[in-house]
Amino acid sequence: MFGGQAKHQQQIAAAQHAFAQSQAQHRATEADRQRRLAVAHQSYQTHCAKVDAEIAAHNAEIERFATAFAAGDPAAVVEYFSMVLGNSVYPDDFPQQYRLAYVPESRQLVVEYRLPTLDAVPAVREHRYVKTRDEITSTARPAKEIKDRYTNLVAQLTLRTVHELFESDRATLVDTIIFNGIVDTTDPRTGAAVQPCLVTLRTTREVFGELNLRMVDPSACLQHLNASVSKRPAELAPVRPVLEFDMVDKRFVDEVDVLADLDQRPNLLKLTPTEFESLIQNLFAKMGLDTKQTRPSRDGGVDCVAFDPRPIFGGKVVIQAKRYRNTVDVSSVRDLYGTVQNEGASKGILVTTSGYGAASYEFASGKPLELIDGSNLLYLLAEHAEVKARIDPNELD
Repeated sequence: MFGGQAKHQQQIAAAQHAFAQSQAQHRATEADRQRRLAVAHQSYQTHCAKVDAEIAAHNAEIERFATAFAAGDPAAVVEYFSMVLGNSVYPDDFPQQYRLAYVPESRQLVVEYRLPTLDAVPAVREHRYVKTRDEITSTARPAKEIKDRYTNLVAQLTLRTVHELFESDRATLVDTIIFNGIVDTTDPRTGAAVQPCLVTLRTTREVFGELNLRMVDPSACLQHLNASVSKRPAELAPVRPVLEFDMVDKRFVDEVDVLADLDQRPNLLKLTPTEFESLIQNLFAKMGLDTKQTRPSRDGGVDCVAFDPRPIFGGKVVIQAKRYRNTVDVSSVRDLYGTVQNEGASKGILVTTSGYGAASYEFASGKPLELIDGSNLLYLLAEHAEVKARIDPNELD
Protein backbone atom coordinates (compact mmCIF):
# COMPACT_ATOMS: atom_id res chain seq x y z
CA MET A 1 0.00 0.00 0.00
CA PHE A 2 2.91 2.30 0.67
CA GLY A 3 5.21 2.56 -2.45
CA GLY A 4 4.16 -0.81 -3.90
CA GLN A 5 3.09 0.63 -7.23
CA ALA A 6 6.47 2.26 -7.84
CA LYS A 7 8.28 -0.92 -6.89
CA HIS A 8 6.09 -2.87 -9.27
CA GLN A 9 6.90 -0.51 -12.10
CA GLN A 10 10.61 -0.85 -11.36
CA GLN A 11 10.39 -4.62 -11.53
CA ILE A 12 8.48 -4.45 -14.84
CA ALA A 13 11.09 -2.11 -16.28
CA ALA A 14 13.89 -4.39 -15.13
CA ALA A 15 12.16 -7.41 -16.61
CA GLN A 16 11.57 -5.62 -19.87
CA HIS A 17 15.21 -4.57 -19.98
CA ALA A 18 16.36 -8.13 -19.31
CA PHE A 19 13.96 -9.41 -21.97
CA ALA A 20 15.29 -6.90 -24.47
CA GLN A 21 18.85 -7.97 -23.65
CA SER A 22 17.92 -11.63 -24.07
CA GLN A 23 16.27 -10.88 -27.41
CA ALA A 24 19.35 -9.00 -28.59
CA GLN A 25 21.60 -11.85 -27.44
CA HIS A 26 19.32 -14.38 -29.17
CA ARG A 27 19.39 -12.38 -32.39
CA ALA A 28 23.19 -12.20 -32.24
CA THR A 29 23.47 -15.91 -31.48
CA GLU A 30 21.02 -16.79 -34.26
CA ALA A 31 22.87 -14.56 -36.71
CA ASP A 32 26.14 -16.27 -35.79
CA ARG A 33 24.48 -19.69 -36.16
CA GLN A 34 23.10 -18.76 -39.56
CA ARG A 35 26.55 -17.49 -40.62
CA ARG A 36 28.24 -20.70 -39.47
CA LEU A 37 25.49 -22.75 -41.11
CA ALA A 38 26.00 -20.89 -44.38
CA VAL A 39 29.77 -21.51 -44.17
CA ALA A 40 29.20 -25.20 -43.39
CA HIS A 41 26.65 -25.50 -46.19
CA GLN A 42 29.04 -23.88 -48.66
CA SER A 43 31.82 -26.20 -47.51
CA TYR A 44 29.47 -29.18 -47.92
CA GLN A 45 28.48 -28.05 -51.40
CA THR A 46 32.14 -27.64 -52.34
CA HIS A 47 32.93 -31.12 -50.94
CA CYS A 48 29.98 -32.64 -52.82
CA ALA A 49 31.09 -30.98 -56.05
CA LYS A 50 34.61 -32.32 -55.54
CA VAL A 51 33.34 -35.84 -54.79
CA ASP A 52 31.02 -35.70 -57.80
CA ALA A 53 33.91 -34.59 -59.99
CA GLU A 54 36.11 -37.41 -58.65
CA ILE A 55 33.32 -39.94 -59.22
CA ALA A 56 32.72 -38.64 -62.73
CA ALA A 57 36.45 -38.78 -63.51
CA HIS A 58 36.70 -42.27 -61.99
CA ASN A 59 33.70 -43.50 -63.98
CA ALA A 60 35.07 -41.88 -67.14
CA GLU A 61 38.40 -43.61 -66.58
CA ILE A 62 36.60 -46.93 -66.09
CA GLU A 63 34.64 -46.33 -69.28
CA ARG A 64 37.82 -45.41 -71.13
CA PHE A 65 39.57 -48.48 -69.77
CA ALA A 66 36.60 -50.72 -70.61
CA THR A 67 36.46 -49.33 -74.15
CA ALA A 68 40.19 -49.79 -74.65
CA PHE A 69 40.05 -53.31 -73.21
CA ALA A 70 37.09 -54.29 -75.39
CA ALA A 71 39.01 -52.96 -78.42
CA GLY A 72 41.97 -55.18 -77.52
CA ASP A 73 44.36 -52.33 -76.72
CA PRO A 74 47.55 -54.12 -75.56
CA ALA A 75 48.19 -51.75 -72.63
CA ALA A 76 44.61 -52.12 -71.35
CA VAL A 77 44.67 -55.89 -71.76
CA VAL A 78 47.96 -56.16 -69.87
CA GLU A 79 46.64 -53.88 -67.09
CA TYR A 80 43.45 -55.93 -66.75
CA PHE A 81 45.20 -59.29 -66.49
CA SER A 82 47.78 -57.80 -64.12
CA MET A 83 44.89 -56.89 -61.81
CA VAL A 84 43.56 -60.44 -62.14
CA LEU A 85 46.85 -61.98 -61.04
CA GLY A 86 47.35 -59.29 -58.39
CA ASN A 87 44.06 -60.26 -56.75
CA SER A 88 44.92 -63.95 -56.69
CA VAL A 89 45.11 -65.02 -53.05
CA TYR A 90 48.38 -66.60 -51.91
CA PRO A 91 50.18 -66.75 -48.54
CA ASP A 92 51.64 -63.42 -47.43
CA ASP A 93 55.27 -64.46 -48.01
CA PHE A 94 54.55 -66.08 -51.39
CA PRO A 95 56.21 -64.21 -54.30
CA GLN A 96 53.79 -62.69 -56.81
CA GLN A 97 55.89 -61.07 -59.49
CA TYR A 98 55.17 -61.36 -63.18
CA ARG A 99 55.39 -59.64 -66.55
CA LEU A 100 52.65 -59.74 -69.14
CA ALA A 101 52.50 -58.90 -72.83
CA TYR A 102 49.63 -59.10 -75.29
CA VAL A 103 49.97 -59.61 -79.04
CA PRO A 104 46.63 -58.63 -80.62
CA GLU A 105 47.50 -59.97 -84.07
CA SER A 106 47.54 -63.54 -82.74
CA ARG A 107 45.34 -62.89 -79.67
CA GLN A 108 48.19 -64.23 -77.59
CA LEU A 109 48.99 -63.44 -73.95
CA VAL A 110 52.58 -64.01 -72.83
CA VAL A 111 53.23 -64.49 -69.11
CA GLU A 112 56.61 -64.51 -67.42
CA TYR A 113 55.97 -65.61 -63.83
CA ARG A 114 58.58 -65.64 -61.09
CA LEU A 115 58.33 -68.94 -59.24
CA PRO A 116 59.27 -69.42 -55.59
CA THR A 117 62.59 -71.08 -54.86
CA LEU A 118 63.06 -74.49 -53.24
CA ASP A 119 62.98 -73.02 -49.73
CA ALA A 120 59.24 -72.39 -50.19
CA VAL A 121 58.84 -76.03 -49.12
CA PRO A 122 59.35 -76.27 -45.31
CA ALA A 123 62.44 -78.30 -44.43
CA VAL A 124 60.74 -79.53 -41.24
CA ARG A 125 57.99 -82.10 -41.59
CA GLU A 126 56.61 -81.87 -38.04
CA HIS A 127 57.17 -80.49 -34.54
CA ARG A 128 56.37 -82.60 -31.50
CA TYR A 129 56.20 -81.77 -27.80
CA VAL A 130 57.90 -84.36 -25.54
CA LYS A 131 56.27 -84.10 -22.14
CA THR A 132 58.83 -86.19 -20.27
CA ARG A 133 61.65 -83.90 -21.33
CA ASP A 134 59.50 -80.76 -21.59
CA GLU A 135 60.89 -79.89 -24.99
CA ILE A 136 59.85 -79.63 -28.60
CA THR A 137 61.52 -81.87 -31.15
CA SER A 138 61.36 -81.60 -34.93
CA THR A 139 61.51 -84.11 -37.77
CA ALA A 140 63.29 -83.09 -40.95
CA ARG A 141 61.54 -83.54 -44.26
CA PRO A 142 63.44 -85.98 -46.52
CA ALA A 143 65.26 -84.36 -49.45
CA LYS A 144 63.30 -86.45 -51.99
CA GLU A 145 60.00 -85.32 -50.49
CA ILE A 146 61.11 -81.68 -50.68
CA LYS A 147 62.00 -82.07 -54.35
CA ASP A 148 58.73 -83.85 -55.15
CA ARG A 149 56.68 -81.20 -53.37
CA TYR A 150 58.54 -78.44 -55.17
CA THR A 151 57.92 -80.09 -58.55
CA ASN A 152 54.24 -80.36 -57.71
CA LEU A 153 54.19 -76.73 -56.55
CA VAL A 154 55.59 -75.53 -59.88
CA ALA A 155 53.02 -77.59 -61.81
CA GLN A 156 50.08 -76.39 -59.69
CA LEU A 157 51.12 -72.76 -59.91
CA THR A 158 51.37 -73.01 -63.70
CA LEU A 159 47.91 -74.53 -64.10
CA ARG A 160 46.31 -72.17 -61.60
CA THR A 161 47.71 -69.06 -63.30
CA VAL A 162 46.62 -70.14 -66.78
CA HIS A 163 43.18 -71.08 -65.42
CA GLU A 164 42.72 -67.68 -63.74
CA LEU A 165 43.66 -65.83 -66.91
CA PHE A 166 41.34 -67.78 -69.19
CA GLU A 167 38.52 -67.74 -66.61
CA SER A 168 38.69 -63.95 -66.19
CA ASP A 169 38.72 -63.29 -69.94
CA ARG A 170 34.96 -62.85 -70.38
CA ALA A 171 35.57 -60.77 -73.51
CA THR A 172 37.49 -63.71 -75.07
CA LEU A 173 40.34 -61.50 -76.19
CA VAL A 174 42.89 -64.25 -75.58
CA ASP A 175 42.98 -67.40 -77.69
CA THR A 176 46.45 -68.56 -76.66
CA ILE A 177 48.49 -68.25 -73.47
CA ILE A 178 52.22 -68.72 -73.23
CA PHE A 179 53.46 -69.27 -69.68
CA ASN A 180 57.13 -69.15 -68.72
CA GLY A 181 57.90 -69.93 -65.07
CA ILE A 182 61.32 -68.57 -64.07
CA VAL A 183 63.26 -68.33 -60.83
CA ASP A 184 65.36 -65.39 -59.66
CA THR A 185 68.39 -66.99 -58.06
CA THR A 186 72.19 -67.12 -58.00
CA ASP A 187 74.31 -69.63 -59.86
CA PRO A 188 76.32 -71.35 -57.09
CA ARG A 189 79.09 -72.08 -59.58
CA THR A 190 79.70 -68.48 -60.63
CA GLY A 191 77.83 -66.35 -58.10
CA ALA A 192 76.10 -64.58 -60.97
CA ALA A 193 72.40 -63.75 -60.95
CA VAL A 194 70.47 -66.13 -63.21
CA GLN A 195 66.84 -66.68 -64.19
CA PRO A 196 66.43 -70.31 -65.26
CA CYS A 197 63.10 -71.23 -66.84
CA LEU A 198 61.63 -74.28 -65.08
CA VAL A 199 58.39 -74.65 -67.01
CA THR A 200 57.13 -73.34 -70.34
CA LEU A 201 53.72 -73.91 -71.86
CA ARG A 202 51.70 -72.78 -74.85
CA THR A 203 48.03 -73.70 -74.77
CA THR A 204 44.79 -72.57 -76.36
CA ARG A 205 41.48 -71.72 -74.74
CA GLU A 206 39.78 -74.69 -76.41
CA VAL A 207 42.33 -77.26 -75.24
CA PHE A 208 42.62 -75.88 -71.71
CA GLY A 209 38.85 -75.57 -71.38
CA GLU A 210 38.45 -79.32 -71.78
CA LEU A 211 40.41 -80.01 -68.57
CA ASN A 212 38.76 -80.97 -65.28
CA LEU A 213 41.34 -79.36 -63.02
CA ARG A 214 39.74 -80.76 -59.86
CA MET A 215 40.62 -84.29 -60.94
CA VAL A 216 43.96 -83.99 -62.76
CA ASP A 217 47.42 -84.80 -61.55
CA PRO A 218 49.29 -81.50 -62.08
CA SER A 219 52.46 -82.98 -63.57
CA ALA A 220 50.56 -85.39 -65.79
CA CYS A 221 48.31 -82.54 -66.92
CA LEU A 222 51.30 -80.44 -67.99
CA GLN A 223 52.62 -83.42 -69.93
CA HIS A 224 49.22 -83.73 -71.62
CA LEU A 225 49.44 -80.05 -72.61
CA ASN A 226 52.89 -80.68 -74.15
CA ALA A 227 54.52 -78.36 -71.64
CA SER A 228 58.27 -78.43 -71.30
CA VAL A 229 59.13 -78.96 -67.62
CA SER A 230 62.55 -79.08 -65.98
CA LYS A 231 63.67 -82.64 -65.27
CA ARG A 232 65.29 -81.40 -62.07
CA PRO A 233 63.48 -78.23 -60.95
CA ALA A 234 64.94 -78.47 -57.45
CA GLU A 235 68.39 -78.18 -59.03
CA LEU A 236 67.18 -75.35 -61.31
CA ALA A 237 67.88 -77.29 -64.49
CA PRO A 238 66.48 -74.94 -67.17
CA VAL A 239 64.31 -75.64 -70.18
CA ARG A 240 64.09 -73.57 -73.34
CA PRO A 241 61.06 -71.25 -73.26
CA VAL A 242 58.43 -71.69 -75.95
CA LEU A 243 58.83 -67.96 -76.51
CA GLU A 244 61.36 -65.67 -74.85
CA PHE A 245 59.46 -62.86 -73.19
CA ASP A 246 61.82 -60.26 -74.63
CA MET A 247 61.03 -61.55 -78.12
CA VAL A 248 57.62 -59.93 -77.85
CA ASP A 249 57.46 -56.61 -79.69
CA LYS A 250 58.51 -53.86 -77.30
CA ARG A 251 55.33 -51.98 -78.16
CA PHE A 252 53.49 -54.46 -76.01
CA VAL A 253 55.96 -54.64 -73.13
CA ASP A 254 57.69 -51.42 -72.19
CA GLU A 255 57.16 -47.74 -72.84
CA VAL A 256 59.85 -46.99 -75.41
CA ASP A 257 60.44 -44.16 -77.83
CA VAL A 258 60.16 -45.73 -81.27
CA LEU A 259 59.62 -42.45 -83.08
CA ALA A 260 63.22 -41.31 -82.94
CA ASP A 261 64.49 -43.92 -85.39
CA LEU A 262 61.22 -44.72 -87.14
CA ASP A 263 62.36 -43.44 -90.52
CA GLN A 264 65.60 -45.45 -90.33
CA ARG A 265 63.84 -48.77 -89.68
CA PRO A 266 62.82 -50.64 -92.85
CA ASN A 267 59.18 -51.68 -93.10
CA LEU A 268 59.23 -55.41 -93.84
CA LEU A 269 55.89 -55.19 -95.65
CA LYS A 270 57.39 -52.79 -98.21
CA LEU A 271 60.35 -55.01 -99.12
CA THR A 272 60.38 -56.70 -102.49
CA PRO A 273 60.27 -60.53 -102.54
CA THR A 274 63.99 -60.60 -103.34
CA GLU A 275 64.84 -58.23 -100.50
CA PHE A 276 62.67 -60.20 -98.10
CA GLU A 277 64.34 -63.45 -99.20
CA SER A 278 67.79 -61.98 -98.64
CA LEU A 279 66.73 -60.76 -95.20
CA ILE A 280 65.46 -64.19 -94.15
CA GLN A 281 68.55 -65.91 -95.54
CA ASN A 282 70.80 -63.52 -93.68
CA LEU A 283 68.86 -63.99 -90.45
CA PHE A 284 69.07 -67.77 -90.33
CA ALA A 285 72.66 -67.77 -91.50
CA LYS A 286 73.47 -65.50 -88.56
CA MET A 287 71.62 -67.94 -86.31
CA GLY A 288 73.96 -70.74 -87.35
CA LEU A 289 72.02 -72.49 -90.11
CA ASP A 290 73.69 -73.45 -93.38
CA THR A 291 71.29 -72.22 -96.08
CA LYS A 292 71.55 -74.38 -99.16
CA GLN A 293 68.55 -73.53 -101.29
CA THR A 294 65.88 -70.86 -101.53
CA ARG A 295 63.06 -70.20 -103.91
CA PRO A 296 60.34 -67.55 -103.99
CA SER A 297 56.80 -68.82 -103.43
CA ARG A 298 53.59 -67.72 -105.12
CA ASP A 299 52.18 -66.06 -101.99
CA GLY A 300 55.03 -63.56 -101.72
CA GLY A 301 56.85 -65.56 -99.06
CA VAL A 302 60.09 -67.49 -99.31
CA ASP A 303 60.79 -71.18 -98.86
CA CYS A 304 64.22 -72.12 -97.62
CA VAL A 305 65.83 -75.50 -97.03
CA ALA A 306 68.66 -75.18 -94.54
CA PHE A 307 70.83 -77.44 -92.41
CA ASP A 308 71.58 -77.24 -88.71
CA PRO A 309 75.21 -78.43 -88.37
CA ARG A 310 74.91 -79.33 -84.68
CA PRO A 311 75.34 -83.05 -83.92
CA ILE A 312 72.33 -84.93 -82.54
CA PHE A 313 70.06 -81.85 -82.47
CA GLY A 314 70.80 -80.76 -86.02
CA GLY A 315 69.62 -81.89 -89.42
CA LYS A 316 67.57 -80.58 -92.31
CA VAL A 317 65.31 -77.63 -91.51
CA VAL A 318 62.50 -76.36 -93.72
CA ILE A 319 61.84 -72.64 -93.35
CA GLN A 320 58.82 -70.91 -94.83
CA ALA A 321 58.36 -67.15 -94.48
CA LYS A 322 55.13 -65.37 -95.34
CA ARG A 323 55.02 -61.61 -95.78
CA TYR A 324 51.39 -61.26 -94.70
CA ARG A 325 49.25 -58.48 -93.30
CA ASN A 326 46.51 -60.78 -92.01
CA THR A 327 46.64 -63.76 -89.67
CA VAL A 328 48.24 -66.86 -91.18
CA ASP A 329 45.65 -69.59 -91.78
CA VAL A 330 46.09 -73.01 -90.19
CA SER A 331 46.29 -74.51 -93.69
CA SER A 332 49.74 -72.94 -94.07
CA VAL A 333 50.88 -74.72 -90.92
CA ARG A 334 49.52 -78.00 -92.25
CA ASP A 335 51.33 -77.41 -95.55
CA LEU A 336 54.58 -76.81 -93.69
CA TYR A 337 54.17 -80.06 -91.78
CA GLY A 338 53.59 -81.89 -95.07
CA THR A 339 56.73 -80.33 -96.51
CA VAL A 340 58.74 -81.38 -93.46
CA GLN A 341 57.60 -84.97 -93.94
CA ASN A 342 58.19 -84.94 -97.70
CA GLU A 343 61.66 -83.46 -97.29
CA GLY A 344 62.56 -85.83 -94.47
CA ALA A 345 63.44 -82.78 -92.38
CA SER A 346 63.91 -82.80 -88.64
CA LYS A 347 62.12 -79.49 -88.11
CA GLY A 348 59.94 -76.90 -89.80
CA ILE A 349 59.92 -73.17 -89.10
CA LEU A 350 57.15 -70.84 -90.27
CA VAL A 351 57.94 -67.13 -90.11
CA THR A 352 55.39 -64.40 -90.75
CA THR A 353 55.12 -60.64 -90.51
CA SER A 354 51.62 -61.04 -89.04
CA GLY A 355 50.43 -63.62 -86.48
CA TYR A 356 48.79 -67.01 -85.96
CA GLY A 357 45.43 -68.12 -84.63
CA ALA A 358 44.65 -70.64 -81.92
CA ALA A 359 44.06 -73.40 -84.49
CA SER A 360 47.60 -72.99 -85.81
CA TYR A 361 49.19 -73.30 -82.38
CA GLU A 362 46.96 -76.27 -81.59
CA PHE A 363 47.97 -78.07 -84.78
CA ALA A 364 51.69 -77.36 -84.23
CA SER A 365 51.57 -78.57 -80.62
CA GLY A 366 53.61 -81.73 -80.17
CA LYS A 367 55.01 -81.58 -83.73
CA PRO A 368 58.51 -80.55 -84.87
CA LEU A 369 57.17 -77.15 -85.91
CA GLU A 370 58.05 -73.68 -84.69
CA LEU A 371 55.83 -70.67 -85.39
CA ILE A 372 57.47 -67.24 -85.37
CA ASP A 373 55.12 -64.26 -85.62
CA GLY A 374 55.87 -60.67 -86.59
CA SER A 375 56.99 -59.48 -83.17
CA ASN A 376 59.32 -62.49 -82.79
CA LEU A 377 60.76 -61.86 -86.24
CA LEU A 378 61.56 -58.25 -85.33
CA TYR A 379 63.35 -59.44 -82.21
CA LEU A 380 65.37 -62.09 -84.06
CA LEU A 381 66.40 -59.62 -86.75
CA ALA A 382 67.64 -57.15 -84.16
CA GLU A 383 69.30 -59.81 -81.99
CA HIS A 384 71.06 -61.90 -84.64
CA ALA A 385 71.20 -59.91 -87.88
CA GLU A 386 71.55 -56.43 -86.34
CA VAL A 387 68.61 -55.23 -88.43
CA LYS A 388 66.20 -52.90 -86.69
CA ALA A 389 63.01 -53.30 -88.68
CA ARG A 390 59.31 -52.59 -88.25
CA ILE A 391 56.00 -53.89 -89.56
CA ASP A 392 53.60 -51.10 -90.46
CA PRO A 393 50.63 -52.04 -92.68
CA ASN A 394 49.33 -48.45 -92.59
CA GLU A 395 52.04 -47.35 -95.00
CA LEU A 396 50.60 -49.65 -97.65
CA ASP A 397 47.17 -47.96 -97.69
